[in-house]
Amino acid sequence: MKTICAAAICMLASTFALAQTPEPKIEFEVASVRRSDTSPGTDNAVALGLRMDGSQARIGRLTLRDYIGMAWRIKTYQIVGPDWLATERFDINAKLPTGATADQIPRMLQSLLTERFGLKFHREPKEMSVYALMIGKPPLKLKDSVIDPNAPVQAGVAISASGSAAGVSVNMGNGSSYTFAGGKFDGKKIDGRILADVVERYTDRPVIDATGLKGTYDFNFEVTPEEYQTLLIRA
Repeated sequence: MKTICAAAICMLASTFALAQTPEPKIEFEVASVRRSDTSPGTDNAVALGLRMDGSQARIGRLTLRDYIGMAWRIKTYQIVGPDWLATERFDINAKLPTGATADQIPRMLQSLLTERFGLKFHREPKEMSVYALMIGKPPLKLKDSVIDPNAPVQAGVAISASGSAAGVSVNMGNGSSYTFAGGKFDGKKIDGRILADVVERYTDRPVIDATGLKGTYDFNFEVTPEEYQTLLIRA
C-alpha cells in the first residue's frame, strides 16, 4: 500500500497543495463549450486531441474527468464523482488573452469549469494500492532515441489520439508517440514518466515511475493474446 492523493468533484490532494497560496485567476478571452459528436468514424475509429496554434486552443472529445485532470494537473484516478464524468465528452474552442502561454491553459480551464459547469469539489487523502514501474534484473535493453539536431521544432502544441477495435495510436508531438496494435506496444521518444502514464491507462490501479530513467527511448514489446484483448478493452 502507498498513500497517495485522490480527488473528486471531490478532488483529493496533499496537505502541501492545500497550504499553497491560490494563484491569480486567469481566463480565456473567449470560449465555447459543446458536446462532442460521439458517432464513430471509419471502422468505428474514435479521434481526440488538443491543438494550440498562436492564441487559439482547440480541445476535442475529452471527458469532463479529463478536463478536470488537465486543469488541476492531477491524474484521472484521483478524481471521484458521478459516472457521467467519464462518459460525457465535450469540445472546447477558446482564444487565449494577449501574452498568455500554453502553461497557463490549465488555470484558464479551472475558471471555465467552475463557471460553465458550476464545478464544486473538496480534497481529501486516500490510501490505495499502486503499481511501480521499475528497472528489472536483468534490465530491459532500451534503445536511446535518435535526436536529430536539424529536425524542425513543432510550433504550438498538438497532441492527437485515435483508437478502434484494431488498436490505439497517440501522437504527442516532436517525434514522441506510441501505438498499441496487433499484440504489440511500440513507443518512440518516451521517458519513464510518460511510459508509466501510458501503462496506467491499461491497468486496474495507478502506476508510478520508479525507473530513474532520464533519457528518451524507443522500444517495443509483445503481450499475449489474452492480455492484448483485456488491455485493448481498457483503452
